[in-house]
Amino acid sequence: MNPSYPLQEGDIVFIATKGLLFRRVARATGSKASHVGIAFRDARRGWVVAESAVPRSRYSALERFVARSDQRWFVIRRLGRDLAPEEVRKLRAACDARMGRWYHTGFKYDSSRMFCSKFVHEVYREALGLDIGAVETFSELLHRNPEEKLGFWKWWFFGRIPWSRRTVTPASQLVSPLLRTVAQSGRGAANERGGLAA
Repeated sequence: MNPSYPLQEGDIVFIATKGLLFRRVARATGSKASHVGIAFRDARRGWVVAESAVPRSRYSALERFVARSDQRWFVIRRLGRDLAPEEVRKLRAACDARMGRWYHTGFKYDSSRMFCSKFVHEVYREALGLDIGAVETFSELLHRNPEEKLGFWKWWFFGRIPWSRRTVTPASQLVSPLLRTVAQSGRGAANERGGLAA
């Protein structure tokens, strides 16, 4: 990705990860977005994305992050106001504090482990006091998308979906009213329905 606009630190980058689990996440949430991270400028590596990835949280080169997306689809969203340098520093510190955390394949928000949308949600809440995306139960999420067949999720959770488990999704972050879209690879990306998290 070689954007012609000025990327800013703290921008939130959404992609469509190709793996089976994450394709099912996208289907369950009614959104193309299945993975998300936060962009920063690194003195040695250029632009990087702070992300919760399998198996642990890490910083990835922006170009490699986007290259993992199906057909290199991406959306970049930003707060409706510019971030002050101190706010960027707080965001980066909150990301640094979560580096190396193990990934939670059950998408449990109330866990010491991470998953991508929880990572973004926690970082923005800790650093700036802002909730990017909505924390909701599996019941709320899956019943809002009745066309999603539950067979995969019953199999994924060993026969029993944890209906009361809280999670947060890339889809709900993609449509957050606190953010505005500054770049995207396709049309209508930020107008998709919010909705399991990658």
